[in-house]
Amino acid sequence: MNTLVHATHERGITTLTLDSPHNRNALSAALVQELADALKGSGKDDDVRAVVLTHTGTTFSAGADLRDPPQPKAVVSLFKQIIKLRKPVVARVTGHVRAGGLGLLGACDIAAASATATFAFTEVRIGVAPALISIPLLHRVDPRALARYYLTGETFGAAEAARIGLLSAAGEHTDVDEVLAPVLDGLRRAAPRALAETKRLLTAKVLEVFDLDWGEMARLSARMFASDDAREGMTAFLERRDPPWVL
Repeated sequence: MNTLVHATHERGITTLTLDSPHNRNALSAALVQELADALKGSGKDDDVRAVVLTHTGTTFSAGADLRDPPQPKAVVSLFKQIIKLRKPVVARVTGHVRAGGLGLLGACDIAAASATATFAFTEVRIGVAPALISIPLLHRVDPRALARYYLTGETFGAAEAARIGLLSAAGEHTDVDEVLAPVLDGLRRAAPRALAETKRLLTAKVLEVFDLDWGEMARLSARMFASDDAREGMTAFLERRDPPWVL
């Protein structure tokens, strides 16, 4: 069985790399479980100061795997695990991010991308709603911008993602590591307990929303994915054609 998440460690920073190129690092049940296990291990390791979440290939994550979708509770648990982890989690994006992959991005404490990265909330185009990913995103992203991109499914670039709060920073060049160098240096200079307590302060309100809203959002997600529109939308996507509602 192929490993979908690879871990490396250097000077206090553990890098977890999503490596499922056959489906553009989509959130399959298997990938979600492997990533959860890797995060759990990092959280227990005193040698880990922070975690970098990155990817192979041209896509950070294409969202939910339509052929092997994870249970809604597993997705919510993964987002919450990232937010509750007592180590900062930094997203390093050099490719495209779509749909549920943006929830993964939103759960991270810091997110940076290369100038060539693109982003899109494509749920409405396949007949579903961005329910689960809203839990971490609604408290990070500009509401007006989120309304536009949720409702239209438009693709936007890294500079716009940084402007609206989806990213912490976007590189002017393709090398995102130039952007992340001072971030990782700062994390290496910080006291581990101080990092943990500071992160707890920053995430307290978001975690309150998880406890209040996750059940409702999970039910909405399940209902939408079971709808006739979703079945047609996903079929059209897999067959590379427009669904019938496209005017």
